[in-house]
Amino acid sequence: MSSSARRAGRDVALADPSRASSPRAASDRAVSDVDLETIRARLRDVDPRSEPSPRAAVAAVLREHAGRPEVLFIQRAEHPDDPWSGHMAFPGGRLDPTDDSLERTAVRETHEELGLDLRAHGRLVGRLDDVPTHKTGLVVRPFVWTLERLPVLTPNHEVAEVCWVDLPSLMSGERDTGYDLDWKGSRHRFPGYAVGDRVVWGLTYRMLQIFFEVLRG
Repeated sequence: MSSSARRAGRDVALADPSRASSPRAASDRAVSDVDLETIRARLRDVDPRSEPSPRAAVAAVLREHAGRPEVLFIQRAEHPDDPWSGHMAFPGGRLDPTDDSLERTAVRETHEELGLDLRAHGRLVGRLDDVPTHKTGLVVRPFVWTLERLPVLTPNHEVAEVCWVDLPSLMSGERDTGYDLDWKGSRHRFPGYAVGDRVVWGLTYRMLQIFFEVLRG
């Protein structure tokens, strides 16, 4: 499939997340061989799309465990004023007036939420396409980091749970599931990934789809 066709399909999913899908390609046979060096190489060649006025950023944090890449998720604490309350997500948040860049936003929020200093313990390897949200109108910029070493994480009050998930298991389809939600007056089943008794869906799921397109080439 051409890059323009892949992007057109992605635009449909971004416009209506209920139509998002989890495409599988022949290259998925090599999913188990993906490693951090392959990920770094793929991201070096990426020309990510920028949307007008992104105002938030997240960090997709990767590490190697038992020879395989893992990705870090947080479960956001329940809060009535948080549109993503209770969701499984990447660490991150809104641009602060003191932030000199969106990269700085992702670094600051990750440190505040997890006590993890990405610049001290990790390596920025690239970013993904900006992703518009549906609940708030925000545009979110995802950055991808790999950890050289992992300090003890100290989650703050915004984080209910932290978990590492095997990345190839997300790409291969073995964690595919759905999340039922009333959206725009109708019942929809959104695609997602099973992580323990939780489901990664919505905004974070769409970011992962963009990431996996990059890794599949």
